[in-house]
Amino acid sequence: MMPGLPEGPADRRSEWFVPQWGPPKFRSFLGILFLPYTGMVLSFSLIGSMLANPIHWDRALAIAVIYFLGLGIAAHALDALGSKGLKPWGAVFTKGQLWFMAGASLTLAYLLAIYYMVRFVPLLWFFAIAEGFFVFAYNLELFKGKFHTDKWFAFSWGFLPVLAGYVMQTNNISPAALLLAMAMALFSMVEIKASRPYKSLRALYDTLQDEEKALMIRYETILKSISLGVILLGTGLLVWRMNG
Repeated sequence: MMPGLPEGPADRRSEWFVPQWGPPKFRSFLGILFLPYTGMVLSFSLIGSMLANPIHWDRALAIAVIYFLGLGIAAHALDALGSKGLKPWGAVFTKGQLWFMAGASLTLAYLLAIYYMVRFVPLLWFFAIAEGFFVFAYNLELFKGKFHTDKWFAFSWGFLPVLAGYVMQTNNISPAALLLAMAMALFSMVEIKASRPYKSLRALYDTLQDEEKALMIRYETILKSISLGVILLGTGLLVWRMNG
């Protein structure tokens, strides 16, 4: 065995972003949330919010909560349902429980969004409809998987969240927001391009040669770096604006 390579089976609960303590259902729930990647999307919405002047802090918090509910919980629960029977997180959650998580989270997200759309930001309706479409079309691989592609991933979970954060503040779109949204979409593209081969290698972990395991570790390092980098970028902008 080459030094630095992990030991153990290809169980998704042994992923780097899942705690190695606690009961199986708790660990699987945190795993389903994909917290580093969810953190990236929340940071995208925060980055968009921080472009505005002045900043409505309640709206910055609201858009982050909306994306946590809509993507962090609902979309990932649907992703577990749309895994074509592979059950990547085991059998600790039934289909009914996953549907309940998705439905309840989406309901709460849209109730919160509707409050702001009706009172302050009607332009947010476009993003609510578009993201609602991708929650189902991407994660359940509807329309023969036509929208389950890297480009649509980068658009729906990279480009749109930045603009949604900005629109939530201003009910407007600016060239600067569009450029930053495109930049974050490219970061999302890097993440998904590394994630797919990483997941494929991880699934075959017990049969991999040392060189293939080393390649898997490289992909894992890319995923850790890109997710942490984006989260730190969003946090840095938040701290800057709070002290500005």
